[in-house]
Amino acid sequence: MSLVKNRQIRRAIILMGPRRVGKTVMLQQTIRDLLQSGVSGSRILFLSLETPIYTDRPLDDFVRRFCERFEHDRETPLTFFFDEIQYLKDWEIHLKSLVDSYPAYRFVVSGSAAAALRLASRESGAGRFTDFLLPPLTFAEYLAFVGKEGSLIRIREGFDPPVATPDIEALNREFLHYLNHGGYPEAVFNAAVRGDSGRFIKSDIIDKVLLRDLPQIYGIRDIQELNRLFMTLAYNTGNEVSLEELAQSSGVSKTTLVRYLEYLEAAFLIRRVRRIDQSARHFQRATSFKVYLTNPSMRAALFGIAEETDAAMGALAETAYFAQWFHLPDLMDNLYYARWNNGEIDLVTLDPKTQKPANAIEIKWSDRPATDPKLLRHLSAFKASNPGLTACEMTTRTYSGKSKLSDGSTVSLMPTALAVYRIGKFQLAWHQFRLSENHRTELG
Repeated sequence: MSLVKNRQIRRAIILMGPRRVGKTVMLQQTIRDLLQSGVSGSRILFLSLETPIYTDRPLDDFVRRFCERFEHDRETPLTFFFDEIQYLKDWEIHLKSLVDSYPAYRFVVSGSAAAALRLASRESGAGRFTDFLLPPLTFAEYLAFVGKEGSLIRIREGFDPPVATPDIEALNREFLHYLNHGGYPEAVFNAAVRGDSGRFIKSDIIDKVLLRDLPQIYGIRDIQELNRLFMTLAYNTGNEVSLEELAQSSGVSKTTLVRYLEYLEAAFLIRRVRRIDQSARHFQRATSFKVYLTNPSMRAALFGIAEETDAAMGALAETAYFAQWFHLPDLMDNLYYARWNNGEIDLVTLDPKTQKPANAIEIKWSDRPATDPKLLRHLSAFKASNPGLTACEMTTRTYSGKSKLSDGSTVSLMPTALAVYRIGKFQLAWHQFRLSENHRTELG
């Protein structure tokens, strides 16, 4: 809100994220706040470029018509909100021109094709755009929204770990609800949507992106080919795949696959994670990678509601763990998985400066790690190859405590639901702190 109201900064504000995570609502709330602060409604314009009659009309045309209608001059402090900006071809060129031509006006836009928007904003709008990412809800946000955070979570400052729960079984039940429909605010608050999440998520979110948004933006002709690929990736969320395997299972050529994967990431449906070896070395020609849905609820919508004992729970828990990091896309670039002949680590964070591993995490939906030392052997092997590793962690279903690796170093054991909460809670707090610092810098 402070950026929207500040007229000294000549930048457009871009709100990015997948469908139905609350971008339009956030724009509407900003308009409400402007009106409540005394701004006249005749100085605010909101348009959804998803509306067919607005397709391909230049943004400047809307600005000029609005100014003529209310007899505004170039010095009047106006605010323009353009929703679903990606439907306008070369939108970033139009927007940059508006920022340069109308320094007294404020422009706020939103769009669903997150990575495509980010790429365009950085290349064409350098120094003119400030972009923000709005991913699906974190588990911490979900618990707060359903009113369960206070009863199920205990924050323990100065302790390791800094979070605990008085009732892990109750927390796991909420975690299961989160996996099935908790990533979308509307599904959290609306019982009818939760009762028919397959229709809501699949028809209103996934199908619109696959059958309309991506074909329209990128000129895709074989829509069913793209749909088959996404179904394959969604079913295998949290698993390693290769271009060769995907080509065989989806019937899509490798060249087309590479393009489609980029499109699906641009639409914020999936995220690829790169592989390193046991010594944390990168692969020059990486043909294998892991794929995660950006929201585990999508898998439930496509293949049915998950139960706590389902075989897919391990992959879904891992998907939820990764999904918490999407609020910090810059940090996502430092997340990898490690695999070698005799082992694999689900998540390795690399120091961005040294590219040395800082943390190694194994994500499990089982309490066996607490009683079976053999399940720690991959962490032990990775630690032996990377003695500078700061921390090792393995998640469980219900168990909290410590164990030992083969070299005598400590590995932390924590329930997956609690670990997922911790990431979302503290990463979000850090994200909010960083945003406030950036705003202070931009505000002078």
